[in-house]
Amino acid sequence: MGPGRMQQGRLFENVVTVKDVAAKADVSTATVSRVLSGKGGVSSELEQRVRSAIDELDYRPNQAARRLRERTAKIIGVLVPDIQIHFFASIVVSIERVLQEAGYLLLLGNTYDSLESEKQHIETFLSEDVSGVIFTPAVSPDIQNFKRLRDAGVPMIAIDRLPGDLRVDTVQVSNEKSTLNATLHLISEGHHRIGYIGGPKSISTAVDRQAGYECALTQLGIPLDQSLIQPGGYTIEGGYRAMRDLWKLNQRPTALLMANNSMTLGAMQFICENDISVPDQISIIGFDDMPWSTILRPPLTVITQPTTEIGVLAAQLMLARLNEPNSSIKHITLETHMVLRQSCLCSKKLPE
Repeated sequence: MGPGRMQQGRLFENVVTVKDVAAKADVSTATVSRVLSGKGGVSSELEQRVRSAIDELDYRPNQAARRLRERTAKIIGVLVPDIQIHFFASIVVSIERVLQEAGYLLLLGNTYDSLESEKQHIETFLSEDVSGVIFTPAVSPDIQNFKRLRDAGVPMIAIDRLPGDLRVDTVQVSNEKSTLNATLHLISEGHHRIGYIGGPKSISTAVDRQAGYECALTQLGIPLDQSLIQPGGYTIEGGYRAMRDLWKLNQRPTALLMANNSMTLGAMQFICENDISVPDQISIIGFDDMPWSTILRPPLTVITQPTTEIGVLAAQLMLARLNEPNSSIKHITLETHMVLRQSCLCSKKLPE
């Protein structure tokens, strides 16, 4: 090996990277990038740590890499519990369509409601220096993870579930009103023993939907029977177990309301396996209109959410936030509506 090659090798070995600076300053690579680019959104204390690390390591930006980075497409991170769930898939499609028209690409992450997975995806978003993040927090969100995005100056939009006390723009539906109206509908059809399969108490949607169910009973003076309220964990398996436990009761429910589509699928599996007649033995209302809702026999009455509108508004909020970072926080709540089908005993026969 000639001396020129040896010299080139030594130069390569001594290159200081953004990751080196980030490790020295104990910050994310995204924070270093923001200091270097002058994007702002970094506290004075963090900026000072980064600049001290730059001086100490004698860091020199790779201008060729920077030019290459500037030619790449702008990226928005999108974080959901499970893209296989139709509700989230429909929202993500709408988000992507709006963002692509504005010149952004989408970087998708699935958490499967795992805090560890959520943390890893947030690390990836930071390392990729995403322009913003649209997210649904995991079952028990670690707000500190999202605060890292905030501290790095990354705009965030929360969809569906609310992220605790984190001050970000949000898009959700009127969850409490939705289940209140659905429960009132069942009561109007003569049901007083209405079973309810709910989600984890750490999720805002689950809390609000159960509140609507309980509020409807209270409004009409129907005693609240805790045995009729079963946890389903927002999963197929949880819905199955909850329906099984409801059917073991000495006084079975005559109607059933479920708080999400996965639990509905699990409950329907138990109902089919045990030849329970719907709606003769039990009337059913599910949350979310799924492609299979009309294939069931009888077709399923559902509370339907405006998934396309949720995605479009979330993307539009993100674009607005990027244009005006210091504008006031916006909270958008959309209405749902009930689609009546034959899984409920109704005062009039509904068309197939």
